[in-house]
Amino acid sequence: MTNAALVLEDGRVFRGEAYGATGVSLGEVVFSTAMTGYQETLTDPSYHRQIVVQTAPQIGNTGWNDEDDESSKIWVAGYVVRDPARTPSNWRSKRGLDEELANQGVVGIAGLDTRTLTRHIREQGAMRAGVFSGADLTDDASMVEQVKASAQMVGANLAVDVTTPKPYVVEAIGEKKFTVAALDLGIKSNTPRMMAARGIEVHVLPLTSSFDEILATSPDGLFLSNGPGDPATQDHAIALTREALGRKLPLFGICFGNQILGRAVGRGTYKMRYGHRGINIPVIDVTTGKVAITSQNHGFALEGTPGEEFSSEFGRAVLSHYCPNDGTVEGVRLLDAPAFSVQYHPEAAAGPHDAAPLFDDFVTMMNEAR
Repeated sequence: MTNAALVLEDGRVFRGEAYGATGVSLGEVVFSTAMTGYQETLTDPSYHRQIVVQTAPQIGNTGWNDEDDESSKIWVAGYVVRDPARTPSNWRSKRGLDEELANQGVVGIAGLDTRTLTRHIREQGAMRAGVFSGADLTDDASMVEQVKASAQMVGANLAVDVTTPKPYVVEAIGEKKFTVAALDLGIKSNTPRMMAARGIEVHVLPLTSSFDEILATSPDGLFLSNGPGDPATQDHAIALTREALGRKLPLFGICFGNQILGRAVGRGTYKMRYGHRGINIPVIDVTTGKVAITSQNHGFALEGTPGEEFSSEFGRAVLSHYCPNDGTVEGVRLLDAPAFSVQYHPEAAAGPHDAAPLFDDFVTMMNEAR
């Protein structure tokens, strides 16, 4: 057994044993309340530069397969679990979670009290941290200094790290009904699949694309994906969004894309205390009062009051959804232009699926625009 430590920037140290690769990893420590779907969590580009703490105690029970990745690699900076599975059991499993973490060089830690750690993050807020093991496990003071020297999440432009290097196309399943240009801020694999199932041909484009390159796909709509980092850094994506709004090109955004649309219509964003991460987070639609259980992963949010109507350069808009746990704004809808967004994940792998009909709403919007 190799000793390991999770060191927080406030000086708190949690000790355990190495899990996955040994070494050092630095990032923002956050917690996810999902009880399943750890493979999708680990491969979600929105977790880039974050050390993820799983609040569910037993992780790794179903091993690792070759079908459920949400991107080409594991993106988390580090991984923290309490009671990792000693022997995974699932008919699709190809190898253990610890083996895959080691294969991809992800430094993790197991055997610590994740309940106490999660309560500490809730009280003190998400903060910089580091996982240290092997030769990198040194004295506490030195490790704390390393953590304090690492980059902050506020002001971090991370979407540029995770976007696709070149465009690619996901074909429609069955008859092609629409073409959508998807701006890749950190898109998950299930998102184009969900659109393809509705007859949409999806052109996934790099974040650096020009609006002319978007128009070259002859799109019926523009999709803004999820992604990592501070939305205040995304001047280019915001400019593209404003161009689309000005042309009344139907637009749908999720997660990071919700923050991009919000900023494009004049709303501010702020860093949350510890964010929302998990697949069991309630959201209320202010118009219908309907509650959806949603998948979320965000540490920034839009400013404003749920249900608030406001004027923008593109007409009237409303802050359309909110989380009843803390009142966080969870959606924007334009009333005079074909555009809406939500702070959660309607493509939700590994679930839940309450929000999947939002893709149908996007289809309806593109139909009406025709």
